[in-house]
Amino acid sequence: MKFTPLKIPGAYLIELQPRTDDRGFFSRSFCAQEFEAHGLNSAVAQCNVSYSSLKGTLRGLHIQQAPREETKLVRCTRGRLYDVIVDVRSDSPTYCQWFGVELDAESRNAVYVPRGCAHGFQTLEPDTEAFYQVSEFYSQELELGYRWNDTAFEINWPITEAVLSDRDRS
Repeated sequence: MKFTPLKIPGAYLIELQPRTDDRGFFSRSFCAQEFEAHGLNSAVAQCNVSYSSLKGTLRGLHIQQAPREETKLVRCTRGRLYDVIVDVRSDSPTYCQWFGVELDAESRNAVYVPRGCAHGFQTLEPDTEAFYQVSEFYSQELELGYRWNDTAFEINWPITEAVLSDRDRS
C-alpha cells in the first residue's frame, strides 16, 4: 500500500499496489503492521456499509466524541463519491479546514480519517456504496454532527442540490 499524507494532519490517501498477472491482480487493502509503521491506529471495532441509491446523496458531517473518538478507513466499493474530512481539533494547525478527494470503485483507493475529524461524503453516481472500518464501537450518546454547509468550513461540495436525511439537514 502507498500512504500519501493529506493537508489535514494524520489524514492519508491510501492506494493499493496490486500485483497483476493474466488472471487479474492481488493487493492488500489493510495491514495492521503497515498502518502501525505509519503511526496510524490499526484497531478495527466494526465495519460499516453505506449504500445510496441517488446521485448527490450527502452523508455527514459526523464525528464521535471522547472517550470514543474513532478513526475511519473509508473506501468506495461501488460507484463514485466525494469524501470530505474536516479538522475540528481546536489545537490543530488546520482547525476548521477541510480536504476532499474523489473515491471510486475502480481505483479502490481509501482515505484514513484521524480522530478528532468530522467526516462526510457525497455520491457522484447513483447506486454508490461505501465501506468503512472504524476503530471504536458506535455510541449514539457520543455522536456529534456538523452541518454539511456550515459557513465555518465553506466546503465546496460537487453537487449543489444535495439529497439529505432530516438529521443531516439540521
